Amino acid sequence: MGRRASPILPSRALWQTALVVIALDQASKVLVVHLLGLHRSGVIELWPPYLTFRMAWNEGVNFGLLSSNSDLTRWLLIGVALAISAWVLIWVRREPDNRRAQIAAGLLIGGALGNVIDRLIYGAVADFLNMSCCGIDNPYAFNVADIAIFAGAAGLILWTDRAKTP
Repeated sequence: MGRRASPILPSRALWQTALVVIALDQASKVLVVHLLGLHRSGVIELWPPYLTFRMAWNEGVNFGLLSSNSDLTRWLLIGVALAISAWVLIWVRREPDNRRAQIAAGLLIGGALGNVIDRLIYGAVADFLNMSCCGIDNPYAFNVADIAIFAGAAGLILWTDRAKTP
């Protein structure tokens, strides 16, 4: 007989997923930004135009929105990320047997915390992945945490009972 998850605490799958996302996000940033020297060169073309490392210090939210280079904005965005993570924890607590929802929540929380770590260390989020295709020149960069946040949000929409709200 399988072990039932606690209705009070999110599952082990959530925490393991979040930790893997944080580790992959931070490791990719150390490798690309620091070891490959992207913070000095600004651009490393891997497979242009499909994949380019392009350094972008994002002080705002997606696509640089709310960017103001102020400590107030930085701490406000850290607080928002932590509040959203806490809300997601409370939300998925209602679905302890829904492994896909727990993993999706782990993706979102791990991504949010990966970007919080950047804001604490650098004062901004280190974005470096840039992808373009088919004659469209994408000026924006993103990171592993951003991918996890997007995938986690999509998974929560798809795999939770949206009728239940905290």
